[in-house]
Amino acid sequence: MAHPNKMVRQRSSTQFIQPNNLQNPIMSQSILLKLPLGIACHIYIYKTNQDELLEKGIHLFSTTMPTAAAAATTTTALHSFCISSQKSSLSSSNSQQQLNTKLLATKPTKSLLQKHPLYPQTHANLSLQIQEKIICLEIMGVDSGKALSLNPCLHSAPLDSIQSIISFLQSKGIQQKDLPRIFGMCPKVLTANIKTDLNPVFNFLSQDLKVPEHNFRRVINRCPRLLVSSVRDQLKPALFYLQRLGFKDLEALAYQDSVLLVSSVEITLIPKLKFLESIGFSKEETVVMALRCPGLFTYSIENNFKPKFEYFIEQINGDLKELKEFPQYFAFSLEKRIKPRHLEAVESGLRFDLPTMLKTTDEEFIERIKRGRGDHL
Repeated sequence: MAHPNKMVRQRSSTQFIQPNNLQNPIMSQSILLKLPLGIACHIYIYKTNQDELLEKGIHLFSTTMPTAAAAATTTTALHSFCISSQKSSLSSSNSQQQLNTKLLATKPTKSLLQKHPLYPQTHANLSLQIQEKIICLEIMGVDSGKALSLNPCLHSAPLDSIQSIISFLQSKGIQQKDLPRIFGMCPKVLTANIKTDLNPVFNFLSQDLKVPEHNFRRVINRCPRLLVSSVRDQLKPALFYLQRLGFKDLEALAYQDSVLLVSSVEITLIPKLKFLESIGFSKEETVVMALRCPGLFTYSIENNFKPKFEYFIEQINGDLKELKEFPQYFAFSLEKRIKPRHLEAVESGLRFDLPTMLKTTDEEFIERIKRGRGDHL
């Protein structure tokens, strides 16, 4: 039987996980969960596209600290990994000790998790499961503080269920490198129900949008919000509405304009068309404009439509017919493109149609200005 003192020394010493144990960083959580908390551990992950090791230092502060301080420090420390490159294997134990000392001396910063309303109630008794979950999320490249803040259900979600979701997404073609962005944008995916939430989405892509299975990844990466949208209450009603308007190209909806499918028909889509009608377009004209430029549905009425339309009418002295033929006008920045180009044309005594004024490159526009000035001489 090991001497008690030796056991203590073993638990407080630095432990290392070699690269061959981390062939799949996602699966490495099973190894991580076996690590005793309250130690300083370095995890070396082999970077396949370079002959080097990426060192992710996860610094967990000693359990001898006061409970509240240890919990808070652990949370903030895990939130920011210390990453450095190694050209070869570790040089010596002295170098390891110096690195550990440096990591432990780093002053923690306040994370989003600490700012969460629930944190003051729970940080003093931060559970082992939560700490392990933070490690799991950070190793995947997910901001654990943000994820736990935006999806409180993560606090009670078992790690096994998270792993099941990851495995399911990978079975649908989603790659490991896609997960940080997907979970970062939509942390609710981590607590979704595979049978009632996720599987129906992929069935919708396959059956309603005719997306082949090998293209699931392309569609999801284009719009991760699809994974947290109800097929019955959101996706199918939006698709039905868009098809009624005249959107017949399912491929375009899937690969280019999928954001329209996750937009509320009543709150987002219809109000945009109503605004265009209010400024003088007929209902038929607004539909034609939307079909020509689907991005119109994604622009803010207050921050985009109104100021740009006001400038078009009052400064450019344009005609509605121009906007009908070139609704992409609303896609250009008012301050960075529309105003500067228009003022340059006015100062030169020239007037261009909207496509010429806005679509041309800076070099082409300057050349047109020079040619126009020459014609006036």
